[in-house]
Order: sequence, then C-alpha cells, then structure tokens
Amino acid sequence: RCLTHLFCFSFLVNGLMTLGFAGARQQTVLCNESLMLEKLPACGKSFEEMMKKVDSKKWCNLTEFIMYYDNFTQCTEREANNASCFWPNPLAEGFITGIHKQFFSNCTSEKVHWEDPPDEILITLILIPVMLTCAMITLVVWCSKRSDIL
Repeated sequence: RCLTHLFCFSFLVNGLMTLGFAGARQQTVLCNESLMLEKLPACGKSFEEMMKKVDSKKWCNLTEFIMYYDNFTQCTEREANNASCFWPNPLAEGFITGIHKQFFSNCTSEKVHWEDPPDEILITLILIPVMLTCAMITLVVWCSKRSDIL
C-alpha cells in the first residue's frame, strides 16, 4: 500500500516511463535514486563555476546567465535519465531548489518605491491646475458682470 499520494504518483510515473514495450519480453528498470543523487552535485558544481563568470549583482537578471542555467537544467535531466529516473522528480526538484536558494535567494520581487518628482516638476504640476482654475473663475465672474453686453 502506498504511503503518500506523491510517492504513489512518483512510483507509477517512474514505472511507466521506464517500462519497455518494444518486445514481447518486458523489463522494468527502476530508478536508481542513489546514483542520481550522487551525480547531480556535479551539475551544481558546473553551474557554480559558470556563475562565477557573472557579477553577483546581476544574478537576478536571467538574461545574464540563461545559457548557464539551460546547461544546468540539461545536466540534471541527463543525470536523472542516466539513473533511469524520470525528470523532474521530487529528489531532483529538491536539488534544484537548493541551487536556487544558493544563487537566487535575494531575487525576490521588490515592492515599487514611489518617490516625489523633483521640486521644479512638482511645483509646475501643482501650479498649472491652480492657475487654470483661477483663470476660469476670473473669466466666469467677468462674463457674469458683463451679461448686459452679451
């Protein structure tokens, strides 16, 4: 009996992915999780070496290291497949999450920090509507006093 739904799903998918349907004789190849966990750190080490080429201030800008991240992803997928495991799987995801925490933990979405514009612009933006309002009031009062001519 399965202990958790995730384990059951993982076992089922892994079994289906590794089951050979080519011939009459079917063999089931089970995921070698220990081999996968042994090989994944090499992917992380390679990614770490590549990320040393990128200024740490630019680690939150994906365009700066997208090729390195793609190589890292392909490496983890290749190592999972070499261990007869499907990818992504919970163990590989845990490893990838650890790499994310190591390199991208400071890349949270920042709240927008609103600032006032410079004083010259602020004064202009305030004075224009005030002056227009005064001019309209003056025009209305002047026209109402001269209604006998209009």
